[in-house]
Amino acid sequence: MASPADARRTTPLAHSCARAHRCPRPLRLRVLARTPLFANLNLNLADIDRRMRARGFNAGEYLYQQGETASHLYIVAAGRAKVIRTNTGGDLAITNILGPGDLFGGLEFLGVARHHESVQALQTTCALQVDAPAFRQLLTDYPAVALRAFDELATQLRETHDAFAHATTAPLQARVAEVLLRLAAKFGDDTEVGELIEVPLSRADLAAMCAATTESVSRIMSAFKRDGLIDSGRNWTALTNRMALEDIAAQFAVN
Repeated sequence: MASPADARRTTPLAHSCARAHRCPRPLRLRVLARTPLFANLNLNLADIDRRMRARGFNAGEYLYQQGETASHLYIVAAGRAKVIRTNTGGDLAITNILGPGDLFGGLEFLGVARHHESVQALQTTCALQVDAPAFRQLLTDYPAVALRAFDELATQLRETHDAFAHATTAPLQARVAEVLLRLAAKFGDDTEVGELIEVPLSRADLAAMCAATTESVSRIMSAFKRDGLIDSGRNWTALTNRMALEDIAAQFAVN
């Protein structure tokens, strides 16, 4: 029988592979079909897949770093990664968590000469990578994708602005609640422990998403757990009272 200490050390999160690998072609095709850039368009996804390179990254490995030349676009095929921005004072902020189907990266001809953020794998991650010449040709061969590409870039800019506005204006309790709800909407899975956020986030990661200190966020998470709003363990969180969290986030919503 497991002891309470053993129970605290276990995690309900789904395990990822321990070593980086290149994901199989059927998985890549399924991911391309659900990616907003290509979804519901009459495209030859097998042809698009051939233009991309599958790359594997271990947990903690950077896909690219802030300030580097932007020479590729990426699509997450499997795994999770965090988007990190560092300001001139050296403070870190996590602006997004990426999962399967998410498009990120940059190319000079799309207006991004250098990366404004770093992307680091949270777990074993496979990403599809396409360089500038291949993506230019893809837009030429599939004009509908060109329209989607600019819409996608505009959406990303708007979401980044909204997240930043909330992270710098709302009280911390509301920011933590909003981040948990946002993560659950994207990565939540109903389990016996609650609505489990399938992302291995540390308290430091969560604090960086809320523009706060680890200690402050830990106190709020402890209060949420004590009040029955969440359950949590080492690097995992599950929502157990979504409605209460929604009330907290809505009370301080940014107009």
